[in-house]
Amino acid sequence: MAAAAGARRLVADAVAELRSAGARQETLAELVPERRVLGIPRAARMTPVGRVWRLGVLLLDEDGGAWDTGRVVRAERAARKSITSESVAEQRALRAAAVKGGIHEGETVAFDASPVDFDALARDATSGPLVVRDGEVFVRWSPAQPDALSPFERYLADRVGLLAHPPERA
Repeated sequence: MAAAAGARRLVADAVAELRSAGARQETLAELVPERRVLGIPRAARMTPVGRVWRLGVLLLDEDGGAWDTGRVVRAERAARKSITSESVAEQRALRAAAVKGGIHEGETVAFDASPVDFDALARDATSGPLVVRDGEVFVRWSPAQPDALSPFERYLADRVGLLAHPPERA
């Protein structure tokens, strides 16, 4: 399908622009859950997979691949703080897992991200946050709202422009 091929070209062009602008990148990681190895407990950790540019609901990697954003945390050492809720404790554990995986403290980390399959986009008219309607590719910018669609080319141009050339003092 021509729309999927066009989307692949748009991603390649966006990656080239982001690379030439020296735009800020983040770490793409895989979460390895807590487990036991030979009876010894091993804490959860995040294993770095690569570097990506985050453009809202999409991540672009250095090889021209696209991913859904998944979840995002900032790597932070575990600190003893009173825990106010289970969700806060989970966030702290995820931040600590990033540092345990060798990711520098303060680095933004995306994980639980799924790659966008452009062949599936051509075949099924959907892959991750990308959708083809009437021969045009759209981005679903809110997973909770199926009709929250924005034309992919315009979405990508806006997001790349902001990341490659951020407004002054941003």
